[in-house]
Amino acid sequence: MTSTVHRTCPLCEAVCGLTLTLDEGGHVTSVRGDKDDPFSKGFICPKGASLGRLDEDPDRLRKPLIREGDLWREVGWEEAFGAVKAALGQATDRQSIAVYLGNPNAHSMAGALYGAPLIKALGTRNIYSASTADQMPKHVASGLMFGHPLAIPVPDLDRTDYLLMLGANPLESNGSLCTAPDFPGRLKALRRRGGRLVVVDPRRTRTAALADEHVFVRPGTDAYLLFGLVHTLFAEDLVTLFHEINGLDQVREAAKHFPPESVARRTGVPAEVIVRLARELAAARTAAVYARIGTCTAEFGTLAQWLVDVLNVLTGNLDRPGGAMFPKPATEFAARRRAYQVGRWTSRVRGLPEANGELPVATLADEIETPGEGQVKFLITIAGNPVLSAPHGDRLDAAFERLDFMVSVDPYLNETTKHANVILPPPRVLQSGHYDFALLGFAVRNYTRYSPPLLPLDGQPSEAEILARLAMIASGLEGDLDAFVIDEMLRKATQTAGSGVEGRDVAELREALDGETGGERRLDLMLRLGPYGEWSGKGDLSLRKLLDNPHGLDLGPLEPRLDEVLKTASGMIELAPPQLIEDVERLRSKLDEEPPEIVLIGRRHLRSNNSWLHNVGSLVGGSNTCTLQINPADVARLGLDGEAVVRSAKGQLTVPLEPTDTIMPGVVSLPHGWGHAGSAQSVAAEHAGVSVNTLTDESAIDVPSGNAVFNGVPVTISPTGVITAH
Repeated sequence: MTSTVHRTCPLCEAVCGLTLTLDEGGHVTSVRGDKDDPFSKGFICPKGASLGRLDEDPDRLRKPLIREGDLWREVGWEEAFGAVKAALGQATDRQSIAVYLGNPNAHSMAGALYGAPLIKALGTRNIYSASTADQMPKHVASGLMFGHPLAIPVPDLDRTDYLLMLGANPLESNGSLCTAPDFPGRLKALRRRGGRLVVVDPRRTRTAALADEHVFVRPGTDAYLLFGLVHTLFAEDLVTLFHEINGLDQVREAAKHFPPESVARRTGVPAEVIVRLARELAAARTAAVYARIGTCTAEFGTLAQWLVDVLNVLTGNLDRPGGAMFPKPATEFAARRRAYQVGRWTSRVRGLPEANGELPVATLADEIETPGEGQVKFLITIAGNPVLSAPHGDRLDAAFERLDFMVSVDPYLNETTKHANVILPPPRVLQSGHYDFALLGFAVRNYTRYSPPLLPLDGQPSEAEILARLAMIASGLEGDLDAFVIDEMLRKATQTAGSGVEGRDVAELREALDGETGGERRLDLMLRLGPYGEWSGKGDLSLRKLLDNPHGLDLGPLEPRLDEVLKTASGMIELAPPQLIEDVERLRSKLDEEPPEIVLIGRRHLRSNNSWLHNVGSLVGGSNTCTLQINPADVARLGLDGEAVVRSAKGQLTVPLEPTDTIMPGVVSLPHGWGHAGSAQSVAAEHAGVSVNTLTDESAIDVPSGNAVFNGVPVTISPTGVITAH
């Protein structure tokens, strides 16, 4: 006996629909793309095809662990929560507690709904996440320009005529801050309909190879290139404006300092190419500029993200079909208009500014190592492995040994959780409900889908229950967290003009909610109050409707909605935020700086997602290996053979070489998330690789956002056995 079920893949940002076949024991026997999903239409990648093997990984933890010295002991849930309660009771200074949220929280219904209540209950400002190792520059730029850090325009891939892409490789990543199942197919369709794709990247990636044109650029210089494009638009009177904006003159003045001829020397992109790209953008019927992690994780990441949308505005392509548009997710709530702020508080040791309620992960080790009031002594990690993902991970690895207590919500004993005193493992993927609260806010077509749990919990608490229990321990309160949150949301909605439930009875509305769990009831409430919801007066969406449509619902193409999205205090696009104009001087001061001889960049793999998929045999090996890509000219010039020693200001690694002319001379590339030597994860240990974050520098950050710098890291390369000064 077998059964066929449908589910959204939770393993990357593409939110593809899957069709799974389960045997009578609940084991996955096959995984296919869901052809009836209106968004993904049957597309599947190797990660999705391996969901069953990941879900049943024998190395996944099934019960809580408590560490006693160097040994681990399986315990019951009450004993595990009791140990956490006793430890947190010793934290008389709440600022001595830190929280780290890993990347999988963005792919988890529990992470989206229960992370914020836990942080509020803890009462600490020491909040860190993978966002400051990845995307914080985009949030800060969007917040300053549009008034909200989640007001992020995405390229209207299915209708654009011209796409300029920088530092992104969606044929490997499946897209990022741009939710687009079958991204490769959408790019091919763009070209088939006569559109043009230009990719700017230090590597000729699979995406660059697909493009009409690939432009090599020196790592970390994207902001210079983008300013060169802006300069050309002004100089040749190519600016087209469709929206009210503040700051046009300030941007024009700033751009004067970055003429294509000067920018060319810094970026390695010829001046004539810069001028031509600007003219093509301005002349295209519709166009969009899109940039991702390669441009975010650089010294001028926020300036680069700002300039991306400056270009979208100046070419008249913001909030326009075929341009860069704002999605309308089904659970969206209207934010109030106010001035977006960065730096409401700063870190204790280095004085780094807060952004979006977080401090830079680049300073977490400082906060643990440095004595004094507010020293971090207690750490909670949720689905994160910062020892491998944060800059100078070796230092963080040592710092975790100094903590008084650490608790990790994680399915694995890994490079980070090995330091924990208590590990609380969430249930398997198929035992958990799934809704993409975060990712559908970046979708290139409005869409919604809910996947209920497919298998029973068998007595284990859900991930939501684990996080809710931690929140109640931290708050010292008893009761039902979901009931409290639902009542607060309902009270606010019934007191808000135009909400659709203004003046209605809270108890009556609460009683009407559907759902088997608190998380499902909260989802139902958000759907009903959202822009397509039956309580908003704008539609009929609810949890029941999603359950009745297991393949998901198409909510239509992106539509112009800047007036709804814009939340700046002025009510206009702030084209020249003072914080960013100030940072332009830092950019300008380095315009004539000589580039290092060799710099290091990262690399994405199709069959990987940071460090958390390296324990699935079908996803490692082949092209998914930890090698140093290097141009053959550099191999010959440096006298290398087989493997080499890579040194930075922070450490050194011996790495196998992968000579390839797809990478610029003077640039080397090492993938992120490896370094599993000695791991308790059996497959990962066999394919250990090395951690690139032995080489990265925690003191190097993008100033406005605090994001760590992983691209453009100066290194030296030498043959093994050769001692060189650095």
